[in-house]
Amino acid sequence: MRPSTLKAGASLVAVRKAGGPRRARAHTRTAASSRPPVPSGAPRFPFAATPEKPSGLRCPGWLGRGEGVQTSSRGRRRSNAVESSGSRDEVLQDKRARILSRGLPKQKPIEGVKQVLVVASGKGGVGKSTTAVNIALALAANDSAKEVGLLDADIYGPSIPKMMNLKGNPELTPENLMRPLKNYGIACMSMGFLIEETAPVVWRGLMVMSAVEKLLRQVDWGQLDYLVIDMPPGTGDVQLSISQNIPIAGAVIISTPQDVALLDARKGTEMFRKVHVPVLGLVQNMSVFQCPKCKHETHIFGADGVRDLAKTVGLDVLGDIPLQVNIRETCDSGQPVVISQPQSDAAKAYLKIAVEIVRRLPAPPA
Repeated sequence: MRPSTLKAGASLVAVRKAGGPRRARAHTRTAASSRPPVPSGAPRFPFAATPEKPSGLRCPGWLGRGEGVQTSSRGRRRSNAVESSGSRDEVLQDKRARILSRGLPKQKPIEGVKQVLVVASGKGGVGKSTTAVNIALALAANDSAKEVGLLDADIYGPSIPKMMNLKGNPELTPENLMRPLKNYGIACMSMGFLIEETAPVVWRGLMVMSAVEKLLRQVDWGQLDYLVIDMPPGTGDVQLSISQNIPIAGAVIISTPQDVALLDARKGTEMFRKVHVPVLGLVQNMSVFQCPKCKHETHIFGADGVRDLAKTVGLDVLGDIPLQVNIRETCDSGQPVVISQPQSDAAKAYLKIAVEIVRRLPAPPA
């Protein structure tokens, strides 16, 4: 039996029965030799394509100039495949157009909250959470008639429970909503209340987004004039989701004067502008260190870097916060400096920043 007379799909066992191992090997060599040689350096996977023209694929967009469809039965099959591919492309384009026409998700206010203020930074480690806590306390201290809440949106690294000296699980209302934990007159909610203090949150993006949605929508905030949201560092899913799903009155960007931090602070600023969130201004944190003994001042992270960035992006500097040990110590002990040392220079800096923020906020909805 010659190899050319073998039916397609004949097994190697059948070949061996017909002509023995030698003929089977000969058939294998013959079949292999009938394949076109693979050019040197060519990809070894099917439908390998070059940017100019993919091999093994034909569609109207990739037909070369002067290249027609053959009139043989094989050519007609190709023609039908092209037409089928074209119709599928039209269906996909129509579906894509319908999805895009829906636009961004509609923003839905948080029930009971008049204005939302986000405190953000492009880079971690610049004192964003410390600033968010003290700004929330300063907003309440400047006007005792205002109710203020604080939401910790940093799912992976929640800091609010420790800084606000809060522990325990939130209680549930009859409507199955979580009640915020409260200290120093500030209603607080954090992922840290829902997990063990030392337990890591090892979640993918979808689970993180679900947690953020629950912290936003399944909390009984009561009636708040301001909800301060401590955002995670960066410009990722959480920032985008919060910005698109709830109306935000303004964003405050925190940065040190260091060049590396300023690069990411600018990215954070541009992100909020792209999603149409008004940026109220920048805060220069750790601006200067004053020796507690000789009072000599040293600009450890550089001088006026945030001010230069503010000029570049056309924003205001809301204030400068010095690099002082008492800011760190009071937050670590759960007694932020605005509460524990209200007459200190650091507390006065936060109180002044809170005044500047309120001046730039739009009028709350009626």
